[in-house]
Amino acid sequence: MVQVSVIIPNFNGMAYLDNVLKSLEKQTFTDFDIILVDNGSHDASRDHVREHFPGVRILALPENYGFSRAVNEGIRASGSPYVLLLNNDTEVKEDLVEVLFRAIQTHPKAFACQAKMLRYSEREILDGAGDSYCALGWAYARGKGKNQSAYGREEKIFSCCAGAAIYRKSLFEIIGYFDDEHFAYLEDLDIGYRARIFGYENWYIPEAVVYHVGSGTTGSRYNQFKIRYSSRNNIYMLSKNMPLAQLVINLPLLAAGFGIKFLFFASKGFGREYLAGIKNGLELTGRGRHVDFDRKNLKNYIQIQAELWINTIRRLTG
Repeated sequence: MVQVSVIIPNFNGMAYLDNVLKSLEKQTFTDFDIILVDNGSHDASRDHVREHFPGVRILALPENYGFSRAVNEGIRASGSPYVLLLNNDTEVKEDLVEVLFRAIQTHPKAFACQAKMLRYSEREILDGAGDSYCALGWAYARGKGKNQSAYGREEKIFSCCAGAAIYRKSLFEIIGYFDDEHFAYLEDLDIGYRARIFGYENWYIPEAVVYHVGSGTTGSRYNQFKIRYSSRNNIYMLSKNMPLAQLVINLPLLAAGFGIKFLFFASKGFGREYLAGIKNGLELTGRGRHVDFDRKNLKNYIQIQAELWINTIRRLTG
């Protein structure tokens, strides 16, 4: 048994696979294996990997089940105590696996540790230094678009981006796996939020570096699919993780936040898709999963709420 399984979900990503898999071949740490979970690709991704990277284990799904289902399949198939989720449109530094492995061992309460994600084509610019969330209902990547030097400190974060993060596998059995209902978008924020409710931590590790192309599967920053699923999943995530009293407390800020987002996307011609996503999310709250409130986690809820308010102030002031 190896210590780490690197799990790469893939859908028609053959154009990117050479880059990420060759960079993994150069790792200074060797106690890991690679699992490619293919979501029913029709671009010969699987054949290409079998021919050129025979050491990679392939889990071939019959159709595109989305990111959440794909990584869950990989996590369950892994025999390692740690799983490192990695987007297919990335390139990693030669010590990435070892740095993240050592980091999560250093933090015994950590559910996950995320790498510093830099833009592939502008390698001094951050793609993300962890995921954050605020009481306006806005999810965002910390530091996105800023110089990478501004985020050089290891620190606890709200959640880890699953595009480049290591997870303690045993904790999935406690808090649950990625929610298949999400399909794609905010599934990593949801599971990081859930881990926080249970009292676990998420960490940003700047010494671990990943270069990320971005939108390698969906193809663009703004599109109908992404906007609809993001707004849908945001509503679902809130209803699942916030007890009723917390939802009531946050309702004025959430209403303002979703209203501002609607105006933003309407100005870009996607207002209808955003509202459709909201409607789908409200419908999903009735049949989806919910985190049962437990009084023993009250302190964690209070800490999360304080962080949501602090993040709101920081987001609005700069």
